[in-house]
Amino acid sequence: MAKPAQGAKYRGSIHDFPDFDPSQDAEALYTAMKGFGSDKEAILELITSRSNRQRQEVCQSYKSLYGKDLIADLKYELTGKFERLIVGLMRPLAYCDAKEIKDAISGIGTDEKCLIEILASRTNEQIHQLVAAYKDAYERDLEADIIGDTSGHFQKMLVVLLQGTREEDDVVSEDLVQQDVQDLYEAGELKWGTDEAQFIYILGNRSKQHLRLVFDEYLRTTGKPIEASIRGELSGDFEKLMLAVVKCIRSTSEYFAERLFKAMKGLGTRDNTLIRIMVTRSELDMLDIREIFRTKYEKSLYSMIKHDTSGEYKKALLKLCGGDDDAAGQFFPEAAQVAYQMWELSAVARTELKGTVRPANDFNPDADSKALRKAMKGIGTDEDTIIDIITHRSNAQRQQIRQNFKSHFGRDLMADLKSELSGDLARLILGLMMPPAHYDAKQLKKAMEGAGTDEKALIEILATRTNAEIRAINEAYKEDYHKSLEDALSSDTSGHFRRILISLATGNREEGGEDRDRAREDAQVAAEILEVADTPSGDKTSLETRFMTILCTRSYPHLRRVFQEFIKMTNYDVEHTIKKEMSGDVRDAFVAIVQSVKNKPLFFADKLYKSMKGAGTDEKTLTRIMVSRSEIDLLNIRREFVEKYDMSLHQAIEGDTSGDFLKALLAVCGGED
Repeated sequence: MAKPAQGAKYRGSIHDFPDFDPSQDAEALYTAMKGFGSDKEAILELITSRSNRQRQEVCQSYKSLYGKDLIADLKYELTGKFERLIVGLMRPLAYCDAKEIKDAISGIGTDEKCLIEILASRTNEQIHQLVAAYKDAYERDLEADIIGDTSGHFQKMLVVLLQGTREEDDVVSEDLVQQDVQDLYEAGELKWGTDEAQFIYILGNRSKQHLRLVFDEYLRTTGKPIEASIRGELSGDFEKLMLAVVKCIRSTSEYFAERLFKAMKGLGTRDNTLIRIMVTRSELDMLDIREIFRTKYEKSLYSMIKHDTSGEYKKALLKLCGGDDDAAGQFFPEAAQVAYQMWELSAVARTELKGTVRPANDFNPDADSKALRKAMKGIGTDEDTIIDIITHRSNAQRQQIRQNFKSHFGRDLMADLKSELSGDLARLILGLMMPPAHYDAKQLKKAMEGAGTDEKALIEILATRTNAEIRAINEAYKEDYHKSLEDALSSDTSGHFRRILISLATGNREEGGEDRDRAREDAQVAAEILEVADTPSGDKTSLETRFMTILCTRSYPHLRRVFQEFIKMTNYDVEHTIKKEMSGDVRDAFVAIVQSVKNKPLFFADKLYKSMKGAGTDEKTLTRIMVSRSEIDLLNIRREFVEKYDMSLHQAIEGDTSGDFLKALLAVCGGED
């Protein structure tokens, strides 16, 4: 079994089996495979209950007792994913890695993701053992094989990682940290082109402790996380490798939690990735991976495996997982630390928001008006021309086109478009033609009219708009519907939910920075109302009002500090605590505010993903977000989408919509990532 560092706590899920007898185990396995068929239950129960060291002893005893190779017999008796998993468990870790890399570079094509995962995440010692195991198993030089199968900067970084010479000194020089930050900045952001060699040298050789300080200082100095610079300056497999290295420097366990989630989400399971990680991390950091998994994805690793796999394969994976964290009902210190770091990153980053729709160069409203009139005149409609013009003009330019259309033809462009288009395309094009505040006002009106209320739309709009946007929406609502937005919300909602929406609809959120003393007081209120405070005090009704006031009126920078103080005070993350302790629309509204404070583009990326996943598409949500964010932060949303879901927003739209609606959405999306 892999031993933790001296003084460190063992974080694997598989332990040495007590009263271990390798000869007895060898006999049990021989019996399970003897005769017609095999006792798969007995095989998986025994092998997943022994540590890797013990399994090697069983292999040796099996050969001594029966003169046969246990792995060969297991391969013969078992099939498919279950066989791959069990055989993987029987190999020493270094030989398991060697086999994975050999498979990744054999045959036609290369599995770059496998190479990246293994070489970016292993320690110096594990790399040295891997190189030796590869030589022993295949009588080949691993570095030579990697060079023969890869190229460019991707190849160079892999070779650097293969040396296993990352510095391991915990003593960090502040001067060197500053120098590395400057070198990385000059090699990327400040340079025409990119000096990849600097990125390779620094990220491939410096110690983890040193690089964590470099990343923190880089963020403070440039206002950008190092990941954003890597995405902007590098590309292809080299970019993916460098991002994996950064993730593993920050937290190897979080990197694997993310890899496991991506292996199981969506249609189909990436079983090779799932097997490789469950086998290789079961005696290293599976408990940490489980904790972080639950924090990031609001479900346990155990439950996701349970719902995504089947048969003996599922049973064996669940044994390696080692337990269901949903059953525990508590937050973990390791996960709290990760949550704190997320808030720290959110607090310091100065992200430049960018839309995908920009003003057209050489804009000619007269020519556009004539082209649109021609596209709608006579029999049939030229949808391609309408889509091309409207999706490639800014909203301000569209308003000029509307005015010019009326001046030139004495006709209302909106009315003509409504008459000529239909369905989802009509909703999208007409939405793009409306001034943003009037569009939001209309979406709020539609959410409240008729039978039932679309609470999700109300929350999405009111929880994410700036003060200026909210004030403009109020004016537009009054102008268009001759009723105040507050009156409309009052008559259509009730209770705490109504109070939250009305508070948000006033547009009175503070706009200053953080106040640390006040943040600690606010965090205490949050802890008491969410029932995680050590010493609860005060009237509950009064606390509820104060909690609502905090979330609805404090500035974003201040709330980020409140949420950090909350973690320090309680060891819980505020978002997950709200989800656990609250319910219904009040919970959804508070969660939306917290997510918007943490990372607004990610909030919208999640909403877009949910609008398209599963059976059927929520076209209303999809259209609303694409229209309302197209000139604000849709480019940022695209980046968050591809980072979290391992597919581009462009791909998701392409796979979930069709016809002219698809064409228009892709034009607004603005590109493939």
